[in-house]
Amino acid sequence: MATEATFTVPADEFPLGSVFHHMPNVTVELDRLIPATEVVIPYFWVRGSKVDSIESAFNESPGVETIRLVDSVEDEYLLRVEWTLEHDDVLTILAETAVPLVKATGTDQQWTFEVRGDDRTDIAEFQQRCQAVDIPVTLTKLHALTPVETETEAALTDTQQEALMLAHERGYFETPREVTLETLGEQLDISQQAFGSRLRGGLRHVLGSTIPALTV
Repeated sequence: MATEATFTVPADEFPLGSVFHHMPNVTVELDRLIPATEVVIPYFWVRGSKVDSIESAFNESPGVETIRLVDSVEDEYLLRVEWTLEHDDVLTILAETAVPLVKATGTDQQWTFEVRGDDRTDIAEFQQRCQAVDIPVTLTKLHALTPVETETEAALTDTQQEALMLAHERGYFETPREVTLETLGEQLDISQQAFGSRLRGGLRHVLGSTIPALTV
């Protein structure tokens, strides 16, 4: 059964960790990972610094062959990096084991990344490969994707799913509404505004996943 796992690793143990030595306030998010013959090509979104400083800091990271700016949106920069396979690190192990990377986000404290395997054996192999080359990964979450877990459900955070289910059960979507946001927020011990934010975020995911499927 398909399984998702969340791992953490200290910032300086992940590829490009040296970026945080120069720019401790930036956040780096892996956009996608493309394995090639002799290199791995990750695309990173970087927030919190100017692009000149970012490129300089990335170039100092072991394993980086080339780096170039692909796009920018306000103070966020999308960078394309060619990463050599000669180094034993998380990126190369991901490429070698063919475990799909769902998401990865780094700060000066740690990297958190989510991977998906066809079953738990794939996750275990990935973890063992990391441990074999002394990469200190820590497994923080492991769960199977059940047959009833749709793509929409997988995209929702736990708090968004909780808010949607509670609102549905209590009649928030009925006409007229049978409950207020304030009452729903009180049930979860959060403010009306916080509950509304979770509800809107969940609805945005649901609509984004379902409306394209209805387009001919």
